[in-house]
Amino acid sequence: MRYIIDRFEGNFAVCEAPDRTMATIERAVLPQDAAEGDILTFENGEYVLLKEETQKRRESIRKKMDALWE
Repeated sequence: MRYIIDRFEGNFAVCEAPDRTMATIERAVLPQDAAEGDILTFENGEYVLLKEETQKRRESIRKKMDALWE
């Protein structure tokens, strides 16, 4: 399953699943460099950041925001 990190609350990451439900994941089990907005997946018993997909998503959002201000 894939998640997008929405925010951090204390020792937990609040993440959005593809079906728009929210999941709370302990920060300790996430990669150390996980940040808000990152896309991650759970593979082979661990959470893995999908850096390329995260970058594409951020770029898409940036373009949409730029278009709003034109």
